[in-house]
Amino acid sequence: MPDDALITVTDATFAETVLAAPTPVLVDFWATWCPPCGPMARVLGELAEEFRGRLLIAGLDVDANPATTIAYRVTSMPTLLFFNGGVVTATIIGARPRSVLRQAMANVLSPYVNT
Repeated sequence: MPDDALITVTDATFAETVLAAPTPVLVDFWATWCPPCGPMARVLGELAEEFRGRLLIAGLDVDANPATTIAYRVTSMPTLLFFNGGVVTATIIGARPRSVLRQAMANVLSPYVNT
């Protein structure tokens, strides 16, 4: 189940919300029957505030949105897909600790940080 801080995307809204987004997007593919999905969504919800304005974090219920799930060949939950410019740039399959998720988000954003 998604955290309230995450934007909900569906088959109908995926193209507009994710593929056409002006910033990078992380999509959490989850299911109600997936034991680690709830805790992962809560961690992502907490990280959403930290990355607000730089990375959009969204959740997609795989059972309610089969077209997108099939299109991206998601077969394990949770699966996190990072998109930039409508293209998948990174993938994480399975539950990961907060530190790993934070680092993955920072890595995805690093090309966009002025040094």
